Amino acid sequence: MAPKYAPSLRSRLAPFLLFLQAGFIVAYYFYFEIENNANGITFGNFYPVFQDLNVMVFLGFGFLSTFLVRYGCSSSGFNLLIAVIATQWALILNGFESWYYTGKIKINLRSLVVAEMCTASVLISIGAVQGKTNPVHLILMALLEVFGFVLNEWLLQTLLPVRHLNCIMVLHIFGAFFGLVLTWILYRKESEDGFEKEKLDRKTGLFSMLGTVFLWMFWPSFNSILADPNFPERRLWAVCSTYLALAVSAVASVAVSALSSPKGKINPAHFQTCILAGGVAVGVSMPSIRHPWEAMTTGLAAAALSTIGFQYLKNHMLFAFECHDTCGVLSTHGLPGLLGWLIHLVLQIRQCDDHTTAVRFAVFHICVLIITIAVSLSIGIITGVLLKWDIWRPPQDKKCFDDQAFWKFEHLAVRK
Repeated sequence: MAPKYAPSLRSRLAPFLLFLQAGFIVAYYFYFEIENNANGITFGNFYPVFQDLNVMVFLGFGFLSTFLVRYGCSSSGFNLLIAVIATQWALILNGFESWYYTGKIKINLRSLVVAEMCTASVLISIGAVQGKTNPVHLILMALLEVFGFVLNEWLLQTLLPVRHLNCIMVLHIFGAFFGLVLTWILYRKESEDGFEKEKLDRKTGLFSMLGTVFLWMFWPSFNSILADPNFPERRLWAVCSTYLALAVSAVASVAVSALSSPKGKINPAHFQTCILAGGVAVGVSMPSIRHPWEAMTTGLAAAALSTIGFQYLKNHMLFAFECHDTCGVLSTHGLPGLLGWLIHLVLQIRQCDDHTTAVRFAVFHICVLIITIAVSLSIGIITGVLLKWDIWRPPQDKKCFDDQAFWKFEHLAVRK
């Protein structure tokens, strides 16, 4: 018989959070300063897209994962907690080079945006282990994954001449594979028969759909926010291409979902997650897309691949590889990200003038993927081994996917 109450995190969570935040404050006191007008970026023209990104990170990802009946408070609450911690940590890591040469780390809107995009990779990975971990696990996971993502960015820019924007946009691939290897290491036998509280209903599905709508609306800002401000047409291309890909994804996901159902009905889970696949694929392949039809074709292929993966691959991953992917991050982010990488490769080779240039770019592009996946899996394995320690008090199987393990609800309190 399972214990009545989940393990208390009082002696671990509170001291860990206070110690971590105190360390951040000390670091920011000595080494950080705000930079006014950096690289021609003005407050008026950059703050609106910065707010768009905030909506995606805190509202979009937060509500997207609230589909579980008894885990909605944890999904949205822990999303906010992890996002703010990971953003502070990413600002420190991204500013390390500046600190090394000048002794100071300058904060501006662009650095905040880059830090939040690093955080987005963590929020993707959390979807794979959602409901089976506690807040201490998630904080440790965020710290290590942000470090791995920044390390991957540094390796790509040091070993290969990869542009900063391209280094950031691999976050979908990085986050998906990090989450998959982590949930593989943290696998529980209870997953085979299904967790008792891993259930969905219509009300929580509506909240999840709200998160999808937020993400869908603001994804063009996400893909275009780091475009070179000196070339406004690049931002326009990114916005238009992303919107077209998302629009086609919405149509394709409904069609493929109905085709994959024996009764021809639409699966709400497909519509809530797979309509974002076009934005993921276009974000990765953005540098090589030049025409509207290319973006639309990318959205169609990404949505079809994502929907089929969600329908058939999720269960196969569970039984064949012992990989319990709660939110289906492989189908939502991993497969569309890989498709976007492939489309970028094909389109760029087609635009090359000679075979030598094409071969060089192919080798270069393949190396980018290999390095990204290698770093993601390596850091994921290290994180998984660390999180398996019992000192973090993982929730029992009967307490997985349950808000009451971590939150106080007065109306459910036992009166003595």
